[in-house]
Parts: sequence; structure tokens; C-alpha cells
Amino acid sequence: MNYIPKKSNPHSHHLSSLKCYISRYRRPAVVWVLLLTLGYGCATVEPPPPPPAPTGYPKPYKVLGKWYQPLPHAKYFSQRGIASWYGEDFHGKKTSNGEIYDMHAMTAAHKTLPLGTYVQVTNLSNNRVTQVRINDRGPFVRGRIIDLSYSAARTLEVVGPGTAPVEVVALGTRVTPESAGKPGGMYLPVDYYSGNFTIQVGAFRDRNNAERLKNKLDQKFKNAHITVYDTGKETFYRVRVGLCTTLQQADEYEAVMIKEGFKDAFAVAEDLK
Repeated sequence: MNYIPKKSNPHSHHLSSLKCYISRYRRPAVVWVLLLTLGYGCATVEPPPPPPAPTGYPKPYKVLGKWYQPLPHAKYFSQRGIASWYGEDFHGKKTSNGEIYDMHAMTAAHKTLPLGTYVQVTNLSNNRVTQVRINDRGPFVRGRIIDLSYSAARTLEVVGPGTAPVEVVALGTRVTPESAGKPGGMYLPVDYYSGNFTIQVGAFRDRNNAERLKNKLDQKFKNAHITVYDTGKETFYRVRVGLCTTLQQADEYEAVMIKEGFKDAFAVAEDLK
């Protein structure tokens, strides 16, 4: 349990209805033995190809001996909101997955999608479309759903206005390169809804202000903590609470924090090392 208040309070009824738990137990050993036994018995059998794909589904494909049936894009993670972009100030700085940010590459930052996920982004104001790879976290502003690299923003004609309404559709992780007749390559399905999610409730340039908010939250919520982000020009101290294992739980927790008065609270994946 990660965001049940430490002590009773008048708002506890909001929290008691949520299920943000971290399991402390493993399955009984006998279950694992059974699973391993079953898996061993099938290990040498070549998996048969899946039946023909239903109408509207991409064709199945095989990777490392295993067949995959991609789902239509509508079945994957998708969302609509505001896109922004970041460029020269962050060029050459380290991204969340450890890469060096290249403003001329087709990449983007997202709050919750797994790092390495490719997404299709459509500018809803002009219907321009592009694909980018998520290699960073952000944008750390409520209401904005994706931070595009300069090149991606230029392709979608977002550079001039600075922001634009977009639709983001997750494609997966790329398993084959782009080639003629196969634009975008092939993508391996990814679990977009599980991971380590927490709720950011504030960000400060002054560490003392961040510590004061953390101490206040610590009296009522679990896992109040500060993460430090250095842009190369200035340092931000981000105050976060909770730790959820599903995006649904994080969304519920986010709603609770907003009701508690933290209007700028939002869920974000915390990529634990």
C-alpha cells in the first residue's frame, strides 16, 4: 500500500476506495515448479503460426521463433492533448534513458509511456503525421501530453506556434528497420499500463521550498520524496508522492491529489534504477 494516509483525516474516504498496493509476496514455489515443468515440455515445439488476422488487423509476424499478432492502433495506448517541443537549451544534455538529447533526431518526451516506445503523433490542427521514439520524461506541465524534439515539431509544424493539439498513438518497440514498402517498420506490442508510477505535486528551484512541501506531504501520504533534475543551466527539485504499479491506480491517485488541493498534480513514470 503506497498512498493510504499515515493517519486518519477528513479526506481519507477518497483514499480508502483506491487500490494502489505493492505486493510483498511471491507466488508459492509449487506454482513456479508447475509452470517451469509445463514450459520445459513445450520448449522444443515450434509454435504454429496464428490463424489469419481479422479484418482491420495488421498481418502477424515472427520474431526469434515466436509469432506476434499486432492489434489495431485503436487498441493500443492513445490520448489527445497538447504537444509542446524542446530544442537548443537541452541539446547535448542527457535524457531519461541515458541517451544524449539530439534536437535533430525524431524523439520525444512522455510522462508515462515506456522508454523506447515508438508513437505516432498527429497534429489535429493540420492533420500532419509523424512517428517518434520516446527517450525522455516530460513535459512536466499539467495538460501537455508530449514534448517533441525540434525536428519532430518542425515536421508537424508546431515550432512556430509552440504548442498544438495532437493525438498520440503508441505503436510499440521497433523490431525491424524501416524499409521500402514497410514505412515505420514492424513493432513489438508493449505493456503501456504497468510500471512504477508516482504523482508529482510540485517543482521548485529552491530546495528549501521543496523540502517544506515534502515534509507536509510526509505527514499524510506514503513515499513523499524529492527527485533532482539538472538542465545544465539550473536545477529543479520535484516533489512526488506515492508509488503505483498500474497507470489506472496512478490516475486515481492523481485525482485524489487534485481534490486535496494540488491542482497541478500529474502522474509520471518513475524509472527506478
